[in-house]
Amino acid sequence: MEEDWSILRQCLLEGIPKSLPEHPGTDNSVDHAPARRQVLDAEEKTLAIRNALRYFEPKHHSTLAPEFLAELESFGRITMQRFRPTEYAMKAYPISAYPAESQQAASVMLMIMNNLDPAVAQFPHELITYGGNGSVFQNWAQYRLVMQYLSIMKDNQTLVMYSGHPLGLFPSSSDAPRVVVTNGMVIPNYSSREDYEKMNSLGVSQYGQMTAGSYMYIGPQGIVHGTTITLLNAARMHLNLPPDRDLSGITFVTSGLGGMSGAQAKAAVISGAACIVAEMNEHAAVKRHEQGWLTDISSNVDKSID
Repeated sequence: MEEDWSILRQCLLEGIPKSLPEHPGTDNSVDHAPARRQVLDAEEKTLAIRNALRYFEPKHHSTLAPEFLAELESFGRITMQRFRPTEYAMKAYPISAYPAESQQAASVMLMIMNNLDPAVAQFPHELITYGGNGSVFQNWAQYRLVMQYLSIMKDNQTLVMYSGHPLGLFPSSSDAPRVVVTNGMVIPNYSSREDYEKMNSLGVSQYGQMTAGSYMYIGPQGIVHGTTITLLNAARMHLNLPPDRDLSGITFVTSGLGGMSGAQAKAAVISGAACIVAEMNEHAAVKRHEQGWLTDISSNVDKSID
């Protein structure tokens, strides 16, 4: 019997709600992105808020403007947490669950929700999939609009995206791509880190990494393979191990369990090594422990370090 997907379908078709949803607050069951540097002056902050308000009817601006300013001054960018969906679980659903008129569009919706699944994404509520700043969208309004567009698009239309912002549905051939995506497209003279941070805070550009902003992140399937090969080859080069030997009896010391699926610990387990990992993020350590890649978590934090 097919499950009841009615709430999911209704929410995806709705796009941005006509009335403001209740603010869901902060969910501490998931990891959250650290605050970014404050890089905007007062005039630029006004512009950032104007950029954010363009998604909403004027009657809501008096409520949303101070809320967006608070996000900007607290976190360095506006993610519109009020519009984070709470009516359904964020995960990849079966194709048949989506209210799409195009199966190709439904597959894109599936990939987007997979990228934002808390079991997959590094900072899911900030729309960051991996790498610390690899974003699927800049804010939750963009997510809602894109899912609405994908719900109604036909096989002879193409959705054009720029840095999380949907430019609209355009007539095209059924042989054309259903979605054309680009992220962070700027000319070289304005492509420094400082330029990026300012444009991201203004809400006009995002860093999509390789597969976050193109909705194609496959989690550990790619990065763990390369990390395992790297670890094996490093041991063969520096420990003079034969190519047919695993790393049993060898201790691998490393750091980091978060941004790239905990690849180091997984690679060590696959290679047969004993692995000691230093990780300052409790969420990342607990997640990998629950997934079965860590057998023990020990806390040894020097409280005197500032």
